[in-house]
Amino acid sequence: MVDQADEVELRRLRWKCRRGMRELDQLLTRWLEREWRGSPASQREVFLRLLETEDDKLWVWLMGRERPADAELAALVEYIRQLPP
Repeated sequence: MVDQADEVELRRLRWKCRRGMRELDQLLTRWLEREWRGSPASQREVFLRLLETEDDKLWVWLMGRERPADAELAALVEYIRQLPP
């Protein structure tokens, strides 16, 4: 059974994953849909921090051109990059 509060949160996060760049939208939404529900709170917090990042930074990170200085963000970015389509 799906908790209604969880669904409300997922809808809010889906909206935050919409960045106006199809590639970013797809990568962020892919992680959200596949991993969010099964992730521990600590991993969710890292994802929320990632969503607060400016689009230009997200772009270079998720395209593999740069790595975040923050080790937790860097690990999550790499994980997202490796998710199969």
